[in-house]
Amino acid sequence: MGREESYDPHRTEEGGELVRARTHWREGGEQTDALVEGDMPVPRDRARMSPELDRLAELARGQKAVQFTSIAHLLTVAALARAFHRLRKEASAGVDGVTYAEYDRQARENLQQLHDRLRSGRYRAQPLRRVYIPKEAGGERPISIPALEDKIVQRAVLELLEAIYEQDFLGCSYGFRPGRSAQEALDEIGRVICRRPIRYVVEADICAYFDAIVRSQLMEWIEKRVRDGSMLRLIGKWIHAGILEDGRLLVTQTGVGQGQVISPLLANIYLHYVLDEWFEDVVKPRLRGEAYEIRYADDFILCFQYREDAEKVLAVLGKRFAKYGLTLHPEKTRLLEFGREAWRQWEEAGGPKPGTFDFLGFTHIGRRSRRGNFTLHVRTIRKRLRQSLKRVSAWCQRHRHDPVVEQWRALNAKLRGHYQYYGRATNFRRLWAFYRAVRRIWRKWLNRRTRGKSLPWRVYEELLASHPLQRPYIARPWASAGSHV
Repeated sequence: MGREESYDPHRTEEGGELVRARTHWREGGEQTDALVEGDMPVPRDRARMSPELDRLAELARGQKAVQFTSIAHLLTVAALARAFHRLRKEASAGVDGVTYAEYDRQARENLQQLHDRLRSGRYRAQPLRRVYIPKEAGGERPISIPALEDKIVQRAVLELLEAIYEQDFLGCSYGFRPGRSAQEALDEIGRVICRRPIRYVVEADICAYFDAIVRSQLMEWIEKRVRDGSMLRLIGKWIHAGILEDGRLLVTQTGVGQGQVISPLLANIYLHYVLDEWFEDVVKPRLRGEAYEIRYADDFILCFQYREDAEKVLAVLGKRFAKYGLTLHPEKTRLLEFGREAWRQWEEAGGPKPGTFDFLGFTHIGRRSRRGNFTLHVRTIRKRLRQSLKRVSAWCQRHRHDPVVEQWRALNAKLRGHYQYYGRATNFRRLWAFYRAVRRIWRKWLNRRTRGKSLPWRVYEELLASHPLQRPYIARPWASAGSHV
């Protein structure tokens, strides 16, 4: 690796007050060109970053061994203000009960006081408020909600750390990264499986990933790049803050608290070292054929040309994860034949038909196009579709007495959001199934607005004529998906 170097912005001519940036790297920004495995694209709007962040990114990109020893001074009042205005205004409050609107009434004074506490070392992270949300597979998922000021500081720190770690993360990683999205991960699956000689896929699932991260190991890896004591203490405060549940303070020994602003980046750093770098630098050079990884946060698949390679990696993958406190779900981690080579073998020799796998809300299915080419089709996972409809039904029930116009606008917004994510070229039938079900659900709850009166379909059709629900459309066509050969 060579001799480690350190970087102190105070020694440069560009050190000093952080200039307010007009915008920050966006999640799900403009589409980038086709990615080569391991390449890191430069975000399209990086030119609009502040000069200090741009300097951090340039140094991190050019010197992979550089350690940043003094970056906490970039947490200025302006940086905190930018972070505050980027928070979700309707987000739930933490243990202190302070909402965005309340804080905003005296935002300038509040942010100045927060900055003073950060500079003097008097800032203390508050415990996380624990809530539970339903999981798709049943049960509940714990979510940890930080206090508002903790969110502000975490958002400002996130901006600094992203400028550094975006230069280290590999092209196989798509989740919770600026300028990258789940849609691009799905596109990459289509390119790899349809254009490369892939025949085997390892579908993997990590048990309770955010809660299983070993904190001491995480901090050790962070220190490879960030040696600023103030920044390290802030991160330490957040991951050791504890959880307030039913009036009791719970202190855990592992995990980073899923729900914190900083947690997705910390989770990406952990898997970057546990999986991404290991697979790219250690595993792939030892394999007989081609191999690819596509990861979105803690969900990932591995694609292989040869079965022996896939079996070899699957045999050591669990041991690799166990070394760092992680566990692969035994029922959701499996090896299956999939891809054009597997499809060709099945057509020529018979036997079991290649299976399907689920990833990012879609079931992936092999097909033949009308021209006889192998193609990858996706369908909304049935369980995900049912859950989406349950949420729509619950919303319609709660808001059935609202004015019809307000309900109509809200339902159209929900439909457009569904189409924006699930509107891929081969998923049109599932989009129509969702649309037709929403029509029936809306009528059901409009029909229950008053007792003794029903809403005949004829009257409902007249209502839909004046207040039409958004019909399905394809937001991600073949031209961008590139998933057929």
